[in-house]
Amino acid sequence: MSKNNTTNKNNTPEPQSENFVFGTMNYILLGIGIVLLGLGYILLCGGGSDDPNVFNPAMFDNRRLVVAPLFIVIGLVVEICAIMFRSKKDKK
Repeated sequence: MSKNNTTNKNNTPEPQSENFVFGTMNYILLGIGIVLLGLGYILLCGGGSDDPNVFNPAMFDNRRLVVAPLFIVIGLVVEICAIMFRSKKDKK
């Protein structure tokens, strides 16, 4: 069997465009969202006790019940906004 190697002179590879899915502002917002999420999870950790017979009230302090979840929710909202954000020059 012989292979048909047909070459087309017009079959040149197209130049790759440098159009990214997201713009610079999207990546900045994504970074801010990741930092907020990381900070929220860092604030959420800790509060345990070394001795299981001793109650540690630090587990139920304001930082773990209010502040950390707020950082996590705000980080998620920023991530969604970063994905949905579209610059004005892209709208054309």
